[in-house]
Amino acid sequence: MAGFGDRAESEPDLWEWDYGQFEGLKSAEIRTRQPGWVVFRDGAPGGESPTQVAARVDRMIARIRAVDGDTLIFAHGHISRVIAARWIGLGPEVGQLLLLSTAAVCVLGYDHDQSEPAIRLWNDARHVE
Repeated sequence: MAGFGDRAESEPDLWEWDYGQFEGLKSAEIRTRQPGWVVFRDGAPGGESPTQVAARVDRMIARIRAVDGDTLIFAHGHISRVIAARWIGLGPEVGQLLLLSTAAVCVLGYDHDQSEPAIRLWNDARHVE
């Protein structure tokens, strides 16, 4: 698991959004069935709502903030965008505004202390260019 051997753990709270009936479909295909659909606002029928995804992310963030030191996580695009939004105290719908490239590196942290969460680096894909 990314070269971290026995220190790596699979974490269900970081699994990608459950797209339910939309699993395997591209956004354009979904919008032909449901015009104007946005996963961050509308969720997925038979899958997860934005509120449910935010609850998973909030549990994970609470655990990370309890760690003394750095934590490295790997996650898929939509859940990563919700993680960033929730990290800085915004709703899951803000994830729609945080575009993210494949294999991008992002760093969440703090300005002065844990009372000031911040996005320190977002969507850095220089290593794959």
